[in-house]
Amino acid sequence: MSRPSGLMRSATLIVAITAWAGLAVQLHASVEATGSLFSALWMMLLYFTVLTNIVVALLFAALAGGWRASPRLVGGVTLAIMLVGAIYHSLLSGLLDLSGGAALADVLLHTLTPIFVLLWWIVFAPKGGLTWRDPLVWALFPLAYLGYGLARGAQGGRYPYPFMNVSALGWTQTLLNAAAIAIGFVVAGYMLCAIDRRLSRSRSR
Repeated sequence: MSRPSGLMRSATLIVAITAWAGLAVQLHASVEATGSLFSALWMMLLYFTVLTNIVVALLFAALAGGWRASPRLVGGVTLAIMLVGAIYHSLLSGLLDLSGGAALADVLLHTLTPIFVLLWWIVFAPKGGLTWRDPLVWALFPLAYLGYGLARGAQGGRYPYPFMNVSALGWTQTLLNAAAIAIGFVVAGYMLCAIDRRLSRSRSR
Protein backbone atom coordinates (compact mmCIF):
# COMPACT_ATOMS: atom_id res chain seq x y z
CA MET A 1 0.00 0.00 0.00
CA SER A 2 1.39 3.40 -0.90
CA ARG A 3 1.64 5.96 1.85
CA PRO A 4 -0.33 9.21 1.60
CA SER A 5 1.55 11.86 -0.32
CA GLY A 6 0.72 14.35 2.43
CA LEU A 7 2.52 12.22 5.01
CA MET A 8 5.55 11.85 2.75
CA ARG A 9 5.64 15.57 2.05
CA SER A 10 5.44 16.37 5.76
CA ALA A 11 8.28 13.97 6.53
CA THR A 12 10.34 15.44 3.70
CA LEU A 13 9.78 18.95 5.03
CA ILE A 14 10.86 17.86 8.50
CA VAL A 15 14.17 16.61 7.09
CA ALA A 16 14.71 19.79 5.08
CA ILE A 17 13.82 22.08 8.02
CA THR A 18 16.12 20.16 10.37
CA ALA A 19 19.07 20.50 8.00
CA TRP A 20 18.39 24.17 7.26
CA ALA A 21 17.93 24.92 10.97
CA GLY A 22 21.23 23.25 11.82
CA LEU A 23 23.02 25.25 9.14
CA ALA A 24 21.40 28.51 10.24
CA VAL A 25 22.23 27.96 13.91
CA GLN A 26 25.80 26.99 13.02
CA LEU A 27 26.16 30.09 10.85
CA HIS A 28 24.96 32.33 13.68
CA ALA A 29 27.38 30.69 16.13
CA SER A 30 30.24 30.96 13.63
CA VAL A 31 29.54 34.65 12.98
CA GLU A 32 29.62 35.27 16.73
CA ALA A 33 32.94 33.41 16.95
CA THR A 34 34.63 35.06 13.97
CA GLY A 35 32.92 38.46 13.91
CA SER A 36 32.48 38.26 10.14
CA LEU A 37 29.88 36.68 7.89
CA PHE A 38 32.45 35.97 5.18
CA SER A 39 34.90 34.39 7.64
CA ALA A 40 32.10 32.32 9.15
CA LEU A 41 30.99 31.01 5.77
CA TRP A 42 34.56 30.29 4.69
CA MET A 43 35.21 28.38 7.90
CA MET A 44 31.96 26.41 7.70
CA LEU A 45 32.58 25.39 4.10
CA LEU A 46 35.76 23.64 5.21
CA TYR A 47 33.77 20.81 6.78
CA PHE A 48 32.26 17.72 5.15
CA THR A 49 29.45 17.92 7.71
CA VAL A 50 28.37 21.35 6.51
CA LEU A 51 28.73 20.58 2.80
CA THR A 52 26.71 17.37 3.16
CA ASN A 53 23.99 19.06 5.21
CA ILE A 54 23.74 21.74 2.51
CA VAL A 55 23.17 19.00 -0.08
CA VAL A 56 20.57 17.37 2.19
CA ALA A 57 18.78 20.69 2.77
CA LEU A 58 18.66 21.49 -0.95
CA LEU A 59 17.63 17.99 -2.00
CA PHE A 60 14.84 17.60 0.53
CA ALA A 61 13.53 21.10 -0.09
CA ALA A 62 13.31 20.18 -3.77
CA LEU A 63 11.66 16.84 -2.97
CA ALA A 64 9.12 18.57 -0.75
CA GLY A 65 8.34 20.85 -3.68
CA GLY A 66 7.54 17.89 -5.90
CA TRP A 67 10.87 17.28 -7.65
CA ARG A 68 11.53 13.61 -8.42
CA ALA A 69 15.15 12.67 -7.79
CA SER A 70 16.80 9.49 -9.02
CA PRO A 71 17.25 6.60 -6.55
CA ARG A 72 21.01 6.91 -7.10
CA LEU A 73 21.04 10.55 -5.98
CA VAL A 74 18.83 9.96 -2.96
CA GLY A 75 20.81 6.88 -1.97
CA GLY A 76 24.12 8.68 -2.33
CA VAL A 77 22.99 11.61 -0.21
CA THR A 78 21.63 9.20 2.39
CA LEU A 79 24.95 7.38 2.55
CA ALA A 80 26.93 10.63 2.78
CA ILE A 81 24.92 11.99 5.70
CA MET A 82 25.16 8.59 7.41
CA LEU A 83 28.94 8.94 7.10
CA VAL A 84 28.67 12.32 8.82
CA GLY A 85 26.87 10.80 11.78
CA ALA A 86 29.03 7.68 11.98
CA ILE A 87 32.37 9.50 11.82
CA TYR A 88 31.27 12.14 14.30
CA HIS A 89 29.96 9.74 16.92
CA SER A 90 32.84 7.26 16.55
CA LEU A 91 35.80 9.64 16.22
CA LEU A 92 34.91 13.26 16.97
CA SER A 93 32.21 13.47 19.62
CA GLY A 94 33.45 15.12 22.80
CA LEU A 95 36.62 16.60 21.32
CA LEU A 96 35.21 20.13 21.63
CA ASP A 97 33.43 21.69 24.60
CA LEU A 98 30.40 23.23 22.92
CA SER A 99 27.64 25.37 24.37
CA GLY A 100 24.72 27.50 23.24
CA GLY A 101 24.04 27.65 19.52
CA ALA A 102 27.14 25.62 18.66
CA ALA A 103 25.90 22.74 20.83
CA LEU A 104 22.44 22.89 19.25
CA ALA A 105 23.90 22.95 15.74
CA ASP A 106 26.09 20.00 16.69
CA VAL A 107 23.02 17.90 17.54
CA LEU A 108 21.06 19.00 14.47
CA LEU A 109 23.84 18.48 11.93
CA HIS A 110 25.53 15.36 13.32
CA THR A 111 22.64 13.44 14.90
CA LEU A 112 19.10 14.46 14.00
CA THR A 113 19.60 15.10 10.28
CA PRO A 114 21.42 11.78 9.68
CA ILE A 115 18.76 9.87 11.63
CA PHE A 116 15.87 11.62 9.88
CA VAL A 117 17.36 11.09 6.41
CA LEU A 118 17.95 7.39 7.05
CA LEU A 119 14.43 6.90 8.39
CA TRP A 120 13.01 8.82 5.43
CA TRP A 121 14.96 6.63 3.00
CA ILE A 122 13.76 3.43 4.68
CA VAL A 123 10.10 4.46 4.81
CA PHE A 124 9.54 6.65 1.75
CA ALA A 125 12.27 6.25 -0.87
CA PRO A 126 11.28 4.04 -3.82
CA LYS A 127 13.16 0.75 -3.60
CA GLY A 128 14.74 -1.46 -6.24
CA GLY A 129 16.41 1.31 -8.23
CA LEU A 130 19.95 1.01 -6.90
CA THR A 131 22.71 -0.92 -8.68
CA TRP A 132 25.93 -2.49 -7.50
CA ARG A 133 27.87 0.23 -9.35
CA ASP A 134 26.32 3.00 -7.27
CA PRO A 135 28.63 2.75 -4.21
CA LEU A 136 31.63 3.47 -6.43
CA VAL A 137 29.84 6.48 -7.92
CA TRP A 138 28.86 7.69 -4.44
CA ALA A 139 32.50 7.44 -3.31
CA LEU A 140 33.42 10.25 -5.72
CA PHE A 141 31.88 12.82 -3.35
CA PRO A 142 34.01 12.04 -0.26
CA LEU A 143 37.01 11.48 -2.54
CA ALA A 144 36.60 14.95 -4.02
CA TYR A 145 36.16 16.34 -0.51
CA LEU A 146 39.40 14.68 0.61
CA GLY A 147 41.33 16.57 -2.04
CA TYR A 148 39.49 19.79 -1.20
CA GLY A 149 39.99 19.45 2.56
CA LEU A 150 43.68 18.65 2.22
CA ALA A 151 44.19 21.58 -0.16
CA ARG A 152 42.39 23.96 2.23
CA GLY A 153 44.46 22.65 5.12
CA ALA A 154 47.74 23.01 3.25
CA GLN A 155 46.83 26.54 2.22
CA GLY A 156 45.57 27.88 5.53
CA GLY A 157 47.22 25.54 8.02
CA ARG A 158 43.85 24.43 9.43
CA TYR A 159 42.76 20.91 8.59
CA PRO A 160 39.05 20.13 9.02
CA TYR A 161 39.42 16.93 11.06
CA PRO A 162 42.14 15.40 13.26
CA PHE A 163 42.39 12.30 11.06
CA MET A 164 43.14 14.57 8.06
CA ASN A 165 45.78 16.67 9.81
CA VAL A 166 48.86 16.10 7.65
CA SER A 167 50.95 18.46 9.79
CA ALA A 168 50.37 16.34 12.89
CA LEU A 169 50.09 12.85 11.39
CA GLY A 170 52.19 12.94 8.24
CA TRP A 171 51.06 11.87 4.80
CA THR A 172 51.30 8.11 5.39
CA GLN A 173 48.95 8.03 8.38
CA THR A 174 46.61 10.57 6.84
CA LEU A 175 46.25 8.50 3.66
CA LEU A 176 45.81 5.31 5.68
CA ASN A 177 43.02 7.00 7.63
CA ALA A 178 41.42 8.14 4.38
CA ALA A 179 41.69 4.64 2.91
CA ALA A 180 40.03 3.09 5.99
CA ILE A 181 37.15 5.58 5.83
CA ALA A 182 36.80 5.05 2.07
CA ILE A 183 36.61 1.28 2.48
CA GLY A 184 34.00 1.67 5.21
CA PHE A 185 32.03 4.06 3.03
CA VAL A 186 31.97 1.69 0.04
CA VAL A 187 31.09 -1.30 2.23
CA ALA A 188 28.23 0.70 3.77
CA GLY A 189 27.14 1.61 0.24
CA TYR A 190 26.89 -2.04 -0.74
CA MET A 191 24.94 -2.71 2.44
CA LEU A 192 22.53 0.07 1.47
CA CYS A 193 22.11 -1.52 -1.98
CA ALA A 194 21.45 -4.91 -0.38
CA ILE A 195 18.83 -3.38 1.94
CA ASP A 196 17.30 -1.62 -1.06
CA ARG A 197 16.87 -4.91 -2.91
CA ARG A 198 15.56 -6.73 0.13
CA LEU A 199 12.97 -4.04 0.84
CA SER A 200 12.00 -3.98 -2.83
CA ARG A 201 11.28 -7.72 -2.76
CA SER A 202 9.35 -7.39 0.51
CA ARG A 203 7.14 -4.61 -0.84
CA SER A 204 6.43 -6.45 -4.08
CA ARG A 205 4.91 -9.44 -2.29
